[in-house]
Amino acid sequence: MLELTPHQLSVLEQLAREGFQLVSFPLYPNAVGVRKGNCAALLGPVEGGGVKFAAVPCFLVAGNLSVRVSRGGRQYFVWKKEQVEVTPEREAELERFVAELRALLGVEAR
Repeated sequence: MLELTPHQLSVLEQLAREGFQLVSFPLYPNAVGVRKGNCAALLGPVEGGGVKFAAVPCFLVAGNLSVRVSRGGRQYFVWKKEQVEVTPEREAELERFVAELRALLGVEAR
């Protein structure tokens, strides 16, 4: 079970006040999921009390974390056998999500 300090909990509470949903991704029990719109990120505790990105933020496909792949000269967000094409709108939504999280956390994405 993930144990968080009072400061780490306050960071997560701030994210919730800013419109991020705290979500659980069962495959990642040692991370806290945050979601906003169609995007999500896994966050983990930093020794000393902070919070950092535990993985690259991503676009959700069928409600699940996706990976970005190139196929036939096109970019897709993929989860298992499901995929959605990377469109300018989806790319912009993900970029806004990452920028907002970076600003609130004061850290860089991996």
